[in-house]
Amino acid sequence: MNTTFKTMNPADKYRPYPQIDLPNRQWPNQVLTKAPIWLSTDLRDGNQSLIDPMGIDQKLKMFELLVKIGYKEIEIGFPSASQIEFDFVRKLIDENRIPADVTIQALTQARTDLINRTVESLVGAKNAIVHVYNATSPLFREVVYNKSRSETVQIAVKGIADIKAAIKSHGDCGTNWRLEYSPETFSMTELDFAKEICEAVMVEWGASEQKKVILNLPTTIEVATPNVFADQVEWMHTHLANRAAAIISVHPHNDRGTGTACAELAILAGADRVEGCLFGNGERTGNVCLVNLAINLWSQGIHPQVDYSNIAQVIRISEECTQLPVGARHPWAGELVFTAFSGSHQDAIKKGLTRQKDREAAANGATTMWEVPYLPIDPADLGRSYEAVIRVNAQSGKGGMAYLLERDHGLTLPRLFQVEVARAVQVFADESGKELSSEQIHTIFCGEFLARTAPIRYIDHTISHQGGVETLSATIEVNGATKTVQGTGNGPLSAFVHALNKELGSQFSVAHYSEHDIHSDTSGEDAQAACYVQIAHADHPPAYGVGIDANIVTASLIAVVSAINRNSATA
Repeated sequence: MNTTFKTMNPADKYRPYPQIDLPNRQWPNQVLTKAPIWLSTDLRDGNQSLIDPMGIDQKLKMFELLVKIGYKEIEIGFPSASQIEFDFVRKLIDENRIPADVTIQALTQARTDLINRTVESLVGAKNAIVHVYNATSPLFREVVYNKSRSETVQIAVKGIADIKAAIKSHGDCGTNWRLEYSPETFSMTELDFAKEICEAVMVEWGASEQKKVILNLPTTIEVATPNVFADQVEWMHTHLANRAAAIISVHPHNDRGTGTACAELAILAGADRVEGCLFGNGERTGNVCLVNLAINLWSQGIHPQVDYSNIAQVIRISEECTQLPVGARHPWAGELVFTAFSGSHQDAIKKGLTRQKDREAAANGATTMWEVPYLPIDPADLGRSYEAVIRVNAQSGKGGMAYLLERDHGLTLPRLFQVEVARAVQVFADESGKELSSEQIHTIFCGEFLARTAPIRYIDHTISHQGGVETLSATIEVNGATKTVQGTGNGPLSAFVHALNKELGSQFSVAHYSEHDIHSDTSGEDAQAACYVQIAHADHPPAYGVGIDANIVTASLIAVVSAINRNSATA
């Protein structure tokens, strides 16, 4: 069947969400200063969004992970929805798997039979929240439920009465009961009606400062920009009667891709609590990502009160339980988020890491502020090594290549020499079109600078001293023929250059020289030194050579030969 679009502009079908009349809004001037109360809904909202929901063993593993991370409020399921959900709640309670400082929460619709089943599942828990909801927006009232505003309020109030009756029926079971009410689709609900229904719930529960109700204001469907949601939250925060008897919670979804912004702005607007899932799991585009929010706080110097210092373990268990991969570019957690392929980025990171290391050493154990370009937090704080920070492909430059050679092979290249090494690496990268490993870069380095033995190959040398002058006698191979050359100078290097100029009939000189020990776990006679020599010649462009040997003099002579061989190859 052929289909044609009759609407020239699809946007004609939609209208902007109305702005909130809040002329004296305060949230734009607020600053985040502390972590909110967190609630993980991975085992409920997250679980119900999976293609294959978690079984009891998977739910238990996820629950234990959430406890280990430090979450104190965990929504563990929808026990009236299925037997497996009910059995899981009972397993946690009956087997004493819930730490004393952790509160479990269970969701139910505002229906008497479902409420009774939910309360029954929670009996005996030390701390339990019954979370009840009903939809409140005009679209849902009119299209889905065909209910008026007053009928919608009656549903919510009756639900609270049913919860109180169900709790009372179980007597003194040792459970500290709390209530959470969600006006579902709050993000599309008239604010005066959201206020009306929330206040009716608080009155029915008997809310007070000692018996607070959690009022959860969800962006059930994200329909506006984050500033609009912040206005909605601040309006509720400032207009709600008996505000001191309520904990305002938010439950952002990510339909517009701004769930994190909605959560952060809502906190600025007066929210006390945030509900979400690890790595943004949840219906449609997901719930707000708890990992993202927590580490955002961390990056601002605010302790999030949860622990992501072993992010790899959190990812592994989450992926195992949900069968959902964590994307390579997921904020803070993705495999590539701390990785730079760009040459300019790599150069900045390399310099920043070197400076940071020097500053930390100078601080002598005192806290040093983290200041590294392109790395807003220290990957090590998440249990990540620096091995993945800089990786090399055809887009990379000298900084990344030099960083890997120094980190993995102990070679600290002079800055001018990095350019020559980068050219050699770039040729290989362009040909392969793929990322190069540290070992591949080292192999290219060795082949280009250490393995050249033509036209000259160094074999051996001896040195004698007389009257402040050094005489060097060296055995070399020139175009396959073994020769002994001799020269004088104020040191072994200048004497060797003198000898080679006589033998080759050339006039080259040493333009740049540097050396260093190669960092390794070995010492003494096994230790190696690296020497870098740039030679200048009137008829050829300058060229660098490298020598590595246990003897620094030998290394310098090998570096001269390496430079001459490369100079000859490019002549």
